[in-house]
Amino acid sequence: MDQVILVDESDNAIGTMEKLEAHQKGLLHRAFSVVLINAKGELLLQKRALTKYHSGGLWTNTCCSHQHPQEDAPVTVQRRLVEEMGIEAQLSFAYKFIYKAALDGHLTEHECDHVYVGRFDGTPSLNPHEAADWRWMSLSALQADMQRHPDRYTAWFKLIAHHPQIERAMEALPLG
Repeated sequence: MDQVILVDESDNAIGTMEKLEAHQKGLLHRAFSVVLINAKGELLLQKRALTKYHSGGLWTNTCCSHQHPQEDAPVTVQRRLVEEMGIEAQLSFAYKFIYKAALDGHLTEHECDHVYVGRFDGTPSLNPHEAADWRWMSLSALQADMQRHPDRYTAWFKLIAHHPQIERAMEALPLG
Protein backbone atom coordinates (compact mmCIF):
# COMPACT_ATOMS: atom_id res chain seq x y z
CA MET A 1 0.00 0.00 0.00
CA ASP A 2 1.25 3.45 -0.89
CA GLN A 3 1.65 5.73 2.10
CA VAL A 4 1.60 9.53 2.02
CA ILE A 5 3.14 11.96 4.47
CA LEU A 6 0.53 13.89 6.43
CA VAL A 7 1.60 17.48 7.14
CA ASP A 8 0.40 20.55 9.03
CA GLU A 9 -0.17 23.96 7.40
CA SER A 10 3.58 24.69 7.74
CA ASP A 11 4.51 21.47 5.87
CA ASN A 12 5.81 19.74 8.99
CA ALA A 13 5.37 15.96 8.85
CA ILE A 14 2.82 14.79 11.44
CA GLY A 15 2.30 11.17 10.40
CA THR A 16 1.59 8.84 7.51
CA MET A 17 -1.54 7.32 6.03
CA GLU A 18 -2.53 5.05 3.16
CA LYS A 19 -2.86 7.21 0.03
CA LEU A 20 -6.48 6.40 -0.84
CA GLU A 21 -7.62 6.89 2.77
CA ALA A 22 -5.95 10.34 2.89
CA HIS A 23 -7.86 11.31 -0.27
CA GLN A 24 -11.13 9.90 1.08
CA LYS A 25 -10.76 11.88 4.31
CA GLY A 26 -9.37 15.00 2.61
CA LEU A 27 -6.38 15.19 4.95
CA LEU A 28 -3.49 17.53 4.16
CA HIS A 29 -0.51 15.61 2.80
CA ARG A 30 2.70 16.24 0.87
CA ALA A 31 2.74 15.90 -2.91
CA PHE A 32 4.93 17.06 -5.77
CA SER A 33 4.51 18.23 -9.33
CA VAL A 34 7.17 18.31 -12.04
CA VAL A 35 7.02 20.81 -14.89
CA LEU A 36 9.49 20.23 -17.73
CA ILE A 37 10.15 22.98 -20.26
CA ASN A 38 11.84 22.65 -23.66
CA ALA A 39 14.20 25.10 -25.39
CA LYS A 40 11.17 26.82 -27.01
CA GLY A 41 9.74 27.56 -23.55
CA GLU A 42 6.91 25.03 -23.93
CA LEU A 43 5.67 22.87 -21.08
CA LEU A 44 5.51 19.09 -21.39
CA LEU A 45 1.98 17.99 -20.51
CA GLN A 46 0.84 14.50 -19.59
CA LYS A 47 -2.66 13.12 -20.14
CA ARG A 48 -3.38 10.90 -17.16
CA ALA A 49 -4.23 7.28 -17.89
CA LEU A 50 -7.95 6.53 -17.84
CA THR A 51 -7.31 3.85 -15.20
CA LYS A 52 -5.97 6.30 -12.58
CA TYR A 53 -7.99 6.26 -9.34
CA HIS A 54 -8.88 9.92 -9.86
CA SER A 55 -8.64 12.55 -12.60
CA GLY A 56 -8.18 9.89 -15.30
CA GLY A 57 -8.02 11.23 -18.85
CA LEU A 58 -7.26 14.79 -17.74
CA TRP A 59 -4.26 16.82 -18.88
CA THR A 60 -1.76 17.72 -16.20
CA ASN A 61 1.85 18.68 -15.62
CA THR A 62 4.72 16.42 -16.72
CA CYS A 63 4.66 14.23 -13.60
CA CYS A 64 2.93 14.31 -10.23
CA SER A 65 2.84 12.03 -7.23
CA HIS A 66 3.50 11.81 -3.50
CA GLN A 67 6.77 11.63 -1.63
CA HIS A 68 7.25 8.23 -0.03
CA PRO A 69 7.85 8.40 3.73
CA GLN A 70 11.06 6.36 3.45
CA GLU A 71 12.59 8.46 0.63
CA ASP A 72 14.06 11.93 0.40
CA ALA A 73 11.94 14.17 -1.83
CA PRO A 74 14.52 14.51 -4.65
CA VAL A 75 14.84 10.71 -4.85
CA THR A 76 11.08 10.19 -5.10
CA VAL A 77 10.68 12.98 -7.65
CA GLN A 78 13.42 11.60 -9.94
CA ARG A 79 12.17 8.02 -9.56
CA ARG A 80 8.57 8.91 -10.43
CA LEU A 81 9.62 11.01 -13.44
CA VAL A 82 11.36 7.93 -14.85
CA GLU A 83 8.48 5.60 -13.89
CA GLU A 84 5.74 7.77 -15.42
CA MET A 85 7.44 9.38 -18.40
CA GLY A 86 10.73 7.54 -18.95
CA ILE A 87 12.62 10.81 -18.47
CA GLU A 88 15.76 11.68 -16.58
CA ALA A 89 16.25 15.42 -16.09
CA GLN A 90 17.96 17.78 -13.70
CA LEU A 91 15.26 19.36 -11.56
CA SER A 92 15.15 22.39 -9.27
CA PHE A 93 12.65 23.06 -6.50
CA ALA A 94 10.62 26.13 -7.52
CA TYR A 95 7.94 26.72 -4.86
CA LYS A 96 5.18 25.03 -2.86
CA PHE A 97 1.53 25.80 -2.26
CA ILE A 98 -1.44 24.32 -0.41
CA TYR A 99 -4.75 23.64 -2.11
CA LYS A 100 -7.93 21.67 -1.53
CA ALA A 101 -10.17 20.42 -4.35
CA ALA A 102 -13.08 18.00 -4.66
CA LEU A 103 -12.41 15.20 -7.14
CA ASP A 104 -14.33 12.46 -8.86
CA GLY A 105 -15.19 9.35 -6.84
CA HIS A 106 -15.93 11.37 -3.67
CA LEU A 107 -12.22 12.03 -3.17
CA THR A 108 -10.54 15.24 -2.03
CA GLU A 109 -7.10 16.51 -2.91
CA HIS A 110 -5.75 18.44 0.06
CA GLU A 111 -2.09 18.80 -0.65
CA CYS A 112 1.02 20.77 0.06
CA ASP A 113 2.33 20.54 -3.50
CA HIS A 114 6.08 20.98 -4.04
CA VAL A 115 6.70 22.16 -7.61
CA TYR A 116 9.93 21.22 -9.40
CA VAL A 117 11.02 22.51 -12.80
CA GLY A 118 13.59 21.33 -15.32
CA ARG A 119 14.63 21.36 -18.97
CA PHE A 120 13.90 18.53 -21.39
CA ASP A 121 13.98 18.46 -25.19
CA GLY A 122 13.52 14.78 -25.96
CA THR A 123 10.60 12.44 -26.45
CA PRO A 124 9.04 10.83 -23.38
CA SER A 125 8.53 7.09 -23.09
CA LEU A 126 5.15 6.81 -21.40
CA ASN A 127 4.18 4.21 -18.84
CA PRO A 128 0.63 3.34 -20.06
CA HIS A 129 -0.50 2.71 -16.46
CA GLU A 130 0.32 6.34 -15.65
CA ALA A 131 -0.02 8.39 -18.84
CA ALA A 132 -2.16 8.03 -21.95
CA ASP A 133 -0.63 10.82 -24.06
CA TRP A 134 1.69 13.83 -24.01
CA ARG A 135 2.17 17.15 -25.78
CA TRP A 136 4.14 20.39 -25.66
CA MET A 137 2.28 23.68 -25.06
CA SER A 138 3.31 27.27 -24.42
CA LEU A 139 2.21 28.69 -21.09
CA SER A 140 0.06 31.36 -22.77
CA ALA A 141 -1.69 28.78 -25.01
CA LEU A 142 -2.17 26.51 -22.00
CA GLN A 143 -3.69 29.28 -19.88
CA ALA A 144 -6.03 30.26 -22.73
CA ASP A 145 -7.14 26.65 -23.25
CA MET A 146 -7.71 26.24 -19.51
CA GLN A 147 -10.01 29.27 -19.62
CA ARG A 148 -12.03 27.77 -22.50
CA HIS A 149 -11.95 24.13 -21.33
CA PRO A 150 -11.24 23.93 -17.57
CA ASP A 151 -12.77 20.45 -17.38
CA ARG A 152 -9.89 19.03 -19.47
CA TYR A 153 -7.26 19.73 -16.77
CA THR A 154 -6.47 18.53 -13.26
CA ALA A 155 -7.32 20.79 -10.33
CA TRP A 156 -3.69 21.22 -9.24
CA PHE A 157 -2.37 21.88 -12.74
CA LYS A 158 -4.81 24.77 -13.22
CA LEU A 159 -3.34 26.31 -10.06
CA ILE A 160 0.26 25.68 -11.16
CA ALA A 161 -0.31 27.16 -14.62
CA HIS A 162 -1.72 30.37 -13.13
CA HIS A 163 0.63 30.65 -10.13
CA PRO A 164 2.85 33.76 -10.32
CA GLN A 165 5.94 31.69 -9.43
CA ILE A 166 5.75 29.36 -12.46
CA GLU A 167 6.88 31.99 -14.98
CA ARG A 168 9.74 33.07 -12.71
CA ALA A 169 10.78 29.45 -12.23
CA MET A 170 10.71 28.84 -16.00
CA GLU A 171 12.77 31.97 -16.68
CA ALA A 172 15.37 30.95 -14.08
CA LEU A 173 16.14 27.64 -15.80
CA PRO A 174 19.51 27.43 -17.56
CA LEU A 175 19.25 27.33 -21.37
CA GLY A 176 21.33 24.17 -21.79
